[in-house]
Amino acid sequence: MKKLLPLTNEQRYRLGLVSLMGMASVISLIIFAARVQKTDSFNYSFLVWNLFLAWIPLGMSYLASTARNLPRLLKVIIILISSLLWLAFLPNAPYIMTDFQHLSRWEDKASPVWYDVLMLAWFAWNGLFLGIISLFMMQQIVNKLSNRLVGWIFVVLVCGLSSFGIYLGRFLRWNSWDILHNPSPLVSDIFDRITSPQSDPRAVTFTFIFSLFFLFIYLTMVMFGGLVAAKSQSN
Repeated sequence: MKKLLPLTNEQRYRLGLVSLMGMASVISLIIFAARVQKTDSFNYSFLVWNLFLAWIPLGMSYLASTARNLPRLLKVIIILISSLLWLAFLPNAPYIMTDFQHLSRWEDKASPVWYDVLMLAWFAWNGLFLGIISLFMMQQIVNKLSNRLVGWIFVVLVCGLSSFGIYLGRFLRWNSWDILHNPSPLVSDIFDRITSPQSDPRAVTFTFIFSLFFLFIYLTMVMFGGLVAAKSQSN
């Protein structure tokens, strides 16, 4: 079997990352299930759905990155479709970071605050890094199709677009599937905030701050990965 399906080091690390995120997601669900069992409350059930949505961009980026060995036409079709779906669903991954605001929503004290904070941290960590890993995979595709400079421009643009998408979801309550289900009002809201940013300063402020946050975490992870690789080569 090993001769039939040889794995490169890159593929091993990629598979290892996906497995690690899978285990982290299972742990998050166990923590949530324990809260439900203890409190008989489903107050944070939205975290389960948000975590499911956060896995979609990783699945799309993985599909796009594994299509390179297919016939050219089929490869182009798969990369194009999966890339569009990836971009549409990417905001759902780091979106979970904003779920911390729900800590002040319920006052039943059914669960200790420290437990809810840790539970939210687990889900948020999953969402954030599912987004980062998928962005890294897509950047590698752009690098191969163009060059590293275009790849980094792509990263910056995606950080901004996904942050704006999080704003649309958190404050205006739009969902990724509204692109197809209810496109006209969605486009109208987007157009209004692009052409008249002064009408909603919150949109500009949130998008800018979260873009920097997402970008700096991404840069930190890439730099750390480069440091580890350089250290390994020097040894």
